[in-house]
Amino acid sequence: MSADVLVLGGSGVDTTVYVPELPLPYRDTYHVPPVVDRIGNTGSGVALGCHALGLGVVFADLIGDDPQGALIRHALRDLDCRWGTAAAGTTRSVLLVGPDGRRLSLHDPKATPGERLPRHLYADVDAAHVHVSISDRCRDAYPDLEGRSVSTDLHDWDGVNDYHKDFAYRSDLVFLSSAALPAPAATMRDIIARGRARTVVCMRGADGCLVLTRDGGDVRAFPAEPLPGPVADSNGAGDAFVSGFLYGMRRGRPLEESVRLGAIAGAHACTVAGTHESPITEPLLLARAGTPAG
Repeated sequence: MSADVLVLGGSGVDTTVYVPELPLPYRDTYHVPPVVDRIGNTGSGVALGCHALGLGVVFADLIGDDPQGALIRHALRDLDCRWGTAAAGTTRSVLLVGPDGRRLSLHDPKATPGERLPRHLYADVDAAHVHVSISDRCRDAYPDLEGRSVSTDLHDWDGVNDYHKDFAYRSDLVFLSSAALPAPAATMRDIIARGRARTVVCMRGADGCLVLTRDGGDVRAFPAEPLPGPVADSNGAGDAFVSGFLYGMRRGRPLEESVRLGAIAGAHACTVAGTHESPITEPLLLARAGTPAG
């Protein structure tokens, strides 16, 4: 079958706890608003974001035979999903969210050493683009993706950790956060020099993003988009940015416009509660961008 975007890995469940401040000082007990389990993790966000923007999406991952796996199946019921069984259960995160929308993520990957995403889950998908989550079980998928357009998100990579390097150097389009980078521009140049990336996008939250292309010379800075409402929760903003960028790319928009579409999608995500439950739709994205469809 064919699709605009094939997403490999990165499903999970987020348990969101809204706390009075971050960092959270030690106390024996805090009374908090209702604690909620929601669809979460990066692959889910990119898949749901692209789907909301009208792209054809196929999603493949391993999930547990547990209540969290059932939650994921239900949340992604409108997508074409290919599920295998994760031996250790479904990936989970506990998210502490402060009043300003900032979050602290406590991530449990439920990783089983040597576990890999089975090829048969995605081999029959003729996708124009493949987004690979940095789950260890997806690491060996790259040989199957030769000749494809491939992206990944390195999240808060420090530019040194070996875990991320396969993903960083084997993808055409690389997203990452500046959160743990002492020198973002230097890391971006290293990704271009040592890998196959044509474009590297470093997200900086409220400070916008940096973009470097293989043939573009200097690192360029792009501003963030104004939030369309009060900040609620920054969870999922990076994944929303990726989905907006991929939408622009699939629609043949110039790089600069794809960056802006990503920024608009990311700003939207900061104003809605939850991680991936209310992604921006195509009509709303285009209206906020002042851009006609097509």
